[in-house]
Amino acid sequence: MTDPVVDARDVTYRHPDGTVAVDGASLRVDPGTRVALLGANGAGKSTLLQLLGGLHDPDEGSVRWFGDRDVDTVRDRLAVLLQDADDYLFNPTVREDLEYGPRQLRLSTAEIDDRVTELAARFDLEHLLDRPPFRLSGGEKRRAAFAAALSTEPEVLLLDEPVSHLDAQNRRRILDALDDLAADGVTTVVATPDPDLVPAVADRVCLLGPDGRVVADGTPREVLTDRERLRTAGLRPPTLVRLFDDLDGVDGDDVPVSMPEAETTLRALLDDG
Repeated sequence: MTDPVVDARDVTYRHPDGTVAVDGASLRVDPGTRVALLGANGAGKSTLLQLLGGLHDPDEGSVRWFGDRDVDTVRDRLAVLLQDADDYLFNPTVREDLEYGPRQLRLSTAEIDDRVTELAARFDLEHLLDRPPFRLSGGEKRRAAFAAALSTEPEVLLLDEPVSHLDAQNRRRILDALDDLAADGVTTVVATPDPDLVPAVADRVCLLGPDGRVVADGTPREVLTDRERLRTAGLRPPTLVRLFDDLDGVDGDDVPVSMPEAETTLRALLDDG
């Protein structure tokens, strides 16, 4: 069996006031997989993501990265992108933010320039490279922060609600980038409260309940069609599941959870009709 890139075992984390944010969670992330941490607001998704990224130490349990307990030895193989893009943008210009990670890796000037050029083109940042980050719009900041996170070419990318509050164009650009990363074998973990987003970003879902416990771990179909478990986690089933639940000719096992599945199901219904 392939060794996991991140292996969290029975981790518990308490906020300074004693509130338990994550309670005994275990999660194994294998190389090249796409994992979603799904839960309602306050379920501990962001905290678990930060534990997986080595930004917090658990109060109980353990986390290993590439088999190592010391995250600092593998820090350049991980990238964590939190909700607030300003956490990733701290240099005078966007260009310098994109250069920062590669400079820490001591890449040559030519290699750094190549990476900045490629990332600026991918995220439509060419016209923003010499602009201070504080002068960017919310969508521009999110794109710049995503590009900065990718500048070190991490093997594992952990993202907290990467498309929240984005317009359709910026949302599509981020989702396309995630598809490209998956095709390149990059491991991704995405925290989200949105069941509709899960099929687009994950092949496996870790569902967190309101008490910070893992209540389900399986494929998008297994988790997103489990209406009772979603309800106890404070979530509604995805729109597609609710829509197709009431259609004649669609059995429970055939309810689509993604747009490609919905298209196939609709075509079959039309052909039968």
